[in-house]
Amino acid sequence: MTTLHARPQILVPPLEIDPAPVPRPAEATKAQSPSLVMLVLVATLGILAYANFLLNPASRGDWLPYSMVILAESILIGQALLSMWTILSGSIDPRDFAFHQAKTALFHSREIARDGWSDTPELWPLHLADARVSVDVFITTYGEDPAVIRRTVAAARKIRGEHTTWVLDDGDSDAVRNVAVELGARYVRRLGNGGAKAGNVNHALHLTRSDFFVILDADFVPDPGFLVETVPFFIDDTVAFVQTPQTYGNLHTVIARGAGYMQAVFYRFIQPGRNRFNAAFCVGTNVIFRRSAIDAIGGIYTDSKSEDVWTSLMLHERGWRTIYIPTVLAVGQAPETVEAYTKQQLRWATGGFEILLRHSPLSPRRRLTLDQRLQYLVTASFYLTGICPLLLLLVPPLEIYFDLRPMNISTTVFTWLLYYAGFYLLQIMLAFYTMGSFRWETLMLATISFPIYLAALTNVIVGKEQHWHATGDRSVAGSPFNFMIPQVLFFVFLSLTSMVAISRDLDNGALTLATAWNVTNTVILGAFVGVALREARGYRLARRAARAVVRRERVPGRDRHGRGIAVVS
Repeated sequence: MTTLHARPQILVPPLEIDPAPVPRPAEATKAQSPSLVMLVLVATLGILAYANFLLNPASRGDWLPYSMVILAESILIGQALLSMWTILSGSIDPRDFAFHQAKTALFHSREIARDGWSDTPELWPLHLADARVSVDVFITTYGEDPAVIRRTVAAARKIRGEHTTWVLDDGDSDAVRNVAVELGARYVRRLGNGGAKAGNVNHALHLTRSDFFVILDADFVPDPGFLVETVPFFIDDTVAFVQTPQTYGNLHTVIARGAGYMQAVFYRFIQPGRNRFNAAFCVGTNVIFRRSAIDAIGGIYTDSKSEDVWTSLMLHERGWRTIYIPTVLAVGQAPETVEAYTKQQLRWATGGFEILLRHSPLSPRRRLTLDQRLQYLVTASFYLTGICPLLLLLVPPLEIYFDLRPMNISTTVFTWLLYYAGFYLLQIMLAFYTMGSFRWETLMLATISFPIYLAALTNVIVGKEQHWHATGDRSVAGSPFNFMIPQVLFFVFLSLTSMVAISRDLDNGALTLATAWNVTNTVILGAFVGVALREARGYRLARRAARAVVRRERVPGRDRHGRGIAVVS
């Protein structure tokens, strides 16, 4: 039985609750910047030079470590080259003349003045081609803090342009229901949560009849101009959705900063480049859909926890057009803990591997253009790059313990570093250009995430179901170490290996590349263990403080519920 209580509980008072102001960062640097083009071209030359060095028979060492390096670096080089190609393609601004014309005619000033809505922009009717259109804003929730949901709902109600705000609560929370009713949003609670987030949205689509609908995760606070910047694109009847970036406002922990900065290059340069190939895909939030497009494919895709990418793929196979704009129109929360980061990456990687292994974009059965096939191949295989560090972490120990070298012994350290820097250093420079500084947190997470992606690949191969977890879910484990046992074991192994290597080099009177490489890997894993120790200490302090509050609240002669109790002397 569907609970709309019993019809959706609707309260439309004057909007008296002001959401916290949302900082709106400057528009992302345009991908066609001459400096960026030069950097990408130089980075591409560095990639090709490094590939030539690795494949040169004169450089080949022992077969086992050499094969491991070739496999890992081939995946990394392939992804890097395709990324460079996509970045260089991002010179097209999707805002054409038709967009600007539609934006100019989006609101009818005489109608607004006639109805006395000049001071209530959230009630201004929206128009496309002189026809009035309707919009629903869906806020999906599943266990997030009601205070977080309150900020999002309040901001959603303030979006300029007539719309209806819906809170789709899969967490069955009375507190969330109260927030929705208080702020004048409609509230929907369904029985069960089949299909996870996708099922939640599809359920709401059965209850609504709007022309377009926005999806916002519970923690993403929208900008008032969200509809103004996105709806005009739908003047083109072939546009299925308009996607905007994910930007985070809680980068105050190491994990949050690393997770947030990891996506900077993607949202600033990769996604805009996909517009040229009609291959921009949905990322699950901060997106507006045309209802008829979703109806044409039978709803949001429900057979994967990465419903966003799968839905995009289904739309592209049906010939729909998708658009990405690099304008920040909502600010959310990055995962702050080891647990939240692990669950988020596991969910995303599982969706990518499902496409790679079960719905290959290279299959002749896929109704995609060649460019779209390549772009979806990059997307589906991206998380293989996260498994590559596992192979590279094992290369130095092979030399230290078994004297097995990936490169010919005649290859000097200087030669190796020259080509290696030509590949990796230029990648770091590109990231530096994007983020304005070197972010060690990103390097750390990129190195230590291999157990997550390996688990995702294994789950897809064996058909293990991946359970849904919201990034903002308030249920937390007692310790981050519950989610990083492989990383801890690797840290211990590499620490012992480093001690063995240093002792050997001291006896030989010369520092080897294997030792330096292994010590670097140890430091990176050690940094992650240090972050987890700090996080675990925070958990302990929080629990101790909670127990202290409980003790202070206890009154002599009363039980924990405040009832009188007998005292026997």
